[in-house]
Amino acid sequence: MPSKRHNVGMTKPGTAAKPLSAPQKALMKLGLVRDIDLALHLPLRYEDETSWNSLAQARDGETVQFLATVQSAEITFKPRRQLVVQVKEILPSKQGHVEDSTSQIEDLGGTCTLRFFNFYPSMQKSLATGQKIRLRGEIKGGMLGKTMMHPSVHAYSDQLPTTLTPIYPTTAGLAQSYLKRAVLTALDRCIRFGAFQETIPQEYQAPHMWPLIKAVQFLHEPTAGVSVVQLEDKTHPAWQRLKAEELLAQQISQLRAKRERQNLSAPDLSGETYSKSPQSVALANKATAKSPLDNASLTNELLEILPFQLTNAQRRVVSEISKDISKRTPMYRLLQGDVGSGKTVVAALAATQCIDSGYQCVLMAPTEILAEQHFKKLVDWLEPLLAKKNLCVAWLSGSQKRKDRQQMLAITQSGEAALVIGTHAVIQEQVKFQSLGLVLIDEQHRFGVAQRLALKAKLQDQEPHLLMMSATPIPRTLAMSYYADLDVSTLDELPPGRTPVITKVISDQRRDEVVTRIKAQISLGRQVYWVCPLIEESEVLDLANATQTHQLLGESLPGINVGLLHSKMPIADKKEVMQQFTDGKMGVLVSTTVIEVGVDVPNASLMVIEHAERFGLSQLHQLRGRVGRGAAASACVLMYSLGEHGRLGETARERLKAMAETQDGFEIARRDLDIRGPGEFLGARQSGAAMLRFADLSTDQEWLAWAQDLAPKMLDSYPLQAQQHMGRWLGNKLEYLKA
Repeated sequence: MPSKRHNVGMTKPGTAAKPLSAPQKALMKLGLVRDIDLALHLPLRYEDETSWNSLAQARDGETVQFLATVQSAEITFKPRRQLVVQVKEILPSKQGHVEDSTSQIEDLGGTCTLRFFNFYPSMQKSLATGQKIRLRGEIKGGMLGKTMMHPSVHAYSDQLPTTLTPIYPTTAGLAQSYLKRAVLTALDRCIRFGAFQETIPQEYQAPHMWPLIKAVQFLHEPTAGVSVVQLEDKTHPAWQRLKAEELLAQQISQLRAKRERQNLSAPDLSGETYSKSPQSVALANKATAKSPLDNASLTNELLEILPFQLTNAQRRVVSEISKDISKRTPMYRLLQGDVGSGKTVVAALAATQCIDSGYQCVLMAPTEILAEQHFKKLVDWLEPLLAKKNLCVAWLSGSQKRKDRQQMLAITQSGEAALVIGTHAVIQEQVKFQSLGLVLIDEQHRFGVAQRLALKAKLQDQEPHLLMMSATPIPRTLAMSYYADLDVSTLDELPPGRTPVITKVISDQRRDEVVTRIKAQISLGRQVYWVCPLIEESEVLDLANATQTHQLLGESLPGINVGLLHSKMPIADKKEVMQQFTDGKMGVLVSTTVIEVGVDVPNASLMVIEHAERFGLSQLHQLRGRVGRGAAASACVLMYSLGEHGRLGETARERLKAMAETQDGFEIARRDLDIRGPGEFLGARQSGAAMLRFADLSTDQEWLAWAQDLAPKMLDSYPLQAQQHMGRWLGNKLEYLKA
């Protein structure tokens, strides 16, 4: 890799920094800081400007490129301010000069009207009467002749480009022309300074693999005649090389992160009473034996008081976690399971093993409602057991009164609080632990990398064990790629007693039928959720809102207590509403997605989701999981609106179809991956910046397998090249893997 590093807005030492221009700020917004970032900012699509078309023979909707003379240009104000330009086609000649089309063939109709709603003085100058120009755009036919709206206008020349014209992903304030110059300039510097030197040893390169420099140069300036389809669907050999490079960088970085953690020291959370003799370990590993945790005092007591038996899946996962946290290297494990699979009790058993070992455990949840659900459940289970040891459970949230918060901070720092539960408040600077051994993060996709790193930093001399939980199951291909650096435990079995939920997809024109169904459920003593996407009216989106729906349902259901819950309510009001609904004093709860996770009301048997077409697939599945938690038959109504176009979009249709066809969270996750792609599905590993830009896990599994096989060989035999490879592709994203 080159020793020189070129940054946007970089100044020489000792000189005053110049303010960044608007385009420079836009480049930084896109993350294009280094030359290598710009050189790897590849085109989104291409335009073929390598051939001429005949304006006279062009059909409606066809994209054409031709030379023309401006016959007139004027600014008009009807129906709005616009620049209207009349042009006449000029035919390029093989002899290198041009001729007026009408001088050769009579009545070619080679005239066109150009319309610009956004224009500048420089554009007006280039389109003055008599000017000769090159135009490219889509033709629209009509009674008044051919028209082009905002065509591309180029300086006059009958010499066409010999390469396809790249169109780059951009942002406001960054013109294509500026971005293209910046990209090509950076590319030239990268090549001159060796930024694209080969890092993959020749013996490991796949057959027919393009050289890296050739692939990058080709994608910025593809030669005429190449298949635009191959370029845009990324099946061209040049794209294949970049996909392979990117996947290899990802696999190397994740494997390195995993190895680095194995060199860190973590607390031994094997439990005070668990014997580590070879005989007990051998017994624990037998399929017929109990979990090694069964000998741990707190854990054993918890298992005895639970009002249910663990499923086989729960026992298997508890054993996996128990063995991990008994080691002196930090556990880094993802616990995934479908809605209602019992992740909370698994987390509780991990916490008891941690506490038995003399360490504290912290559980962080993304919302106060979810954190409080955990708090109540775990207090019921653990508080009586902890009291025998003069320990307790602490609660931390942003809405606490100062006096209560100070008390919780004090017992956390003293170690009296063996388990600390809360929202992101648990990672604030003033929160001090005496001996933090285990970090539990629920709904881990809702937290950013910085928050998770801050929580891990609470343990100074050792690395805490980390268990992240997710109710959005991760498809195998995604786990192989995005989570290759951690271990995954899967709860693939639902506890007995879960009632299957019938899912109905209906139009909002049948709203009255839904209200009738609600009345029937209430008469049977059941309760109902009604979920809306917005809190209040929006001028941007014409969607049903929670406040208006609450009012309308209250009018339609006289005598029934209809509650309202949303994120903008004061905490005390939220708690009061949830308590009424949990206690059965409220028949209908109108809510936003604040009830998406964690809310557990077994008596609720009907879920209505308004504007279901606007929700993501995993979000719909989470919401549906709020019903069917008791013995009563339950249903989820996905109510959609066709909108002004009178039809559902393809993506929305696929989502609703998937919800109607299956309740399997793993199958839903697979379909969600197909619909949205890995970047959106994962929230880019919750970092806000995609870790894979070019590779597609649904089509590039061969390259993924190749990268997984090669990554350990690179780290073991070619560590310098491995480091260069990661730096080229990931830059500062390497920090994400530590969280």
